[in-house]
Amino acid sequence: MTTIDTKAAITVVLPEAFDQCWSRLPGIQVDGRRITIDPAEYFFRFESNTWLVADWELVKSRLLEVQETIESAVEQLALDFIKAHAASTSDAARVLSTAYEVYAYLFRDEHLANLGLPQITAEHLRMLREAATLMALNKVELDGHISNVGPCWFFPAATSVVFDLDDELGGTLDEVYHGGWFNEHRRIESIKAHAALGGRLVHGCQSVPDQSGGVVAPYGASMTAFRHDLAAFKSGWIEQVYAHRVSPGA
Repeated sequence: MTTIDTKAAITVVLPEAFDQCWSRLPGIQVDGRRITIDPAEYFFRFESNTWLVADWELVKSRLLEVQETIESAVEQLALDFIKAHAASTSDAARVLSTAYEVYAYLFRDEHLANLGLPQITAEHLRMLREAATLMALNKVELDGHISNVGPCWFFPAATSVVFDLDDELGGTLDEVYHGGWFNEHRRIESIKAHAALGGRLVHGCQSVPDQSGGVVAPYGASMTAFRHDLAAFKSGWIEQVYAHRVSPGA
């Protein structure tokens, strides 16, 4: 097994300043647009320092507007694009920068009118963009083994810590995050956009948020092994994330 250097900090400067309260979680510091992650403290599991990415500008110009046909489904279009244009990288900053562009597109304000959730605002979409960007460092292998797990895997728990959301609103926000399952237009957008991150977004959840999270998995990854691995680790790590909640008035 390759030894992963967990001492080398991950630093990225993004187009948007992230909420300072991300620093409530271990191993992450936010200074405006600059984010620094200490892998040894931040990740629950960090076994891989390579990710598959494609250039976002290429995704925009060559994939987002392409329409599926009866011969080529959108999933096939994305898979073909990944085969042609994606490459492995050990530059975590590039992964985060690419993810920021993906989620700035997927969680743009124009979707608010069609969500059917009047309690969700543009500010909530910003929260989604930030959390989903950090989730891009999570990773699942082709055999279904989950190699990287950070606190943002447990989406409602992480957002409750960072944004002081109650359980109900945190769950609703999670529904928006994986709402592509329930809205075909958004699902198609999601499949195309996630080609920039080398795969498709998969969820461990069923019809309601249950802290089973999501990850961009490579096409062909074993979902059976993925679910078994997820079930084995999630409960203890969720508790550790919630332990960083700030008490009201603190």
